[in-house]
Amino acid sequence: MSDPELVRLETRENGVRILTLDRPPVNALGRELVRDLRRACERLLGDERARCLVVRSAGKHFSGGADLKERQGMSLDEVREFVQSLQATFTSLAGLPFPTIAAVRGAAVGGGCELALASDLRILAEDATMGLREVALAILPGAGGTQRLPRLIGPARAKRWIFTAHAHSAREALADGVADRIVPAMDLDGEALRWAETIASHGPVAIRLAKKAIDGGADLPLPEALRLEWDCYLGTLETEDRVEGLRAFSEKRPPRYEGR
Repeated sequence: MSDPELVRLETRENGVRILTLDRPPVNALGRELVRDLRRACERLLGDERARCLVVRSAGKHFSGGADLKERQGMSLDEVREFVQSLQATFTSLAGLPFPTIAAVRGAAVGGGCELALASDLRILAEDATMGLREVALAILPGAGGTQRLPRLIGPARAKRWIFTAHAHSAREALADGVADRIVPAMDLDGEALRWAETIASHGPVAIRLAKKAIDGGADLPLPEALRLEWDCYLGTLETEDRVEGLRAFSEKRPPRYEGR
């Protein structure tokens, strides 16, 4: 990690992990922050005890997108290399085997919006804004926005978001299906943690396999997707957690899942 740390990763005993962007004032996505984010994703990929990740920000804004001052000093080759690195980093986040939740406050625009889209779920503060504003700068979303947004809300709405370059309010994002929930700004971190703790309390093998089935089956023909679902279901049958779940139900107590 760079000094000071631009990305902090907190580990909790219950399996919740918290990743915090901390590059004031707007968490602009420059080379160092993206490098630290990529390293954090590498650590998380090898974390077998992780059950859910919250992606949040220090300060008033989730991320204002690319560091345009830094971008102005780049050659075309450097721009190509950086944007590919940014896309690969967000793909690493999206590919984590456990659920991820973006807790969005303030602005999440451009690459910041693409970072939130790379998460599985998005909780927004009432004052949050989200948008893909790249075409206003004569470029286009290059870190997954043109692909993840239409998969989330459909091509027509995604085209409206991208073509207009509009910064959407939290309520607009909720109406369009980009946000999963809106809460008062003061409750954002607490609500994201509650969701993460709820997810972490369930069978971790089942949660990971459910994510695999959903993500892996999304672009498959239905018969192939159903075979994938069955394969994932089979992966839960011989686990100790499945036995514990049935026992806890019978004994009318909360289950104690160990991920085995």
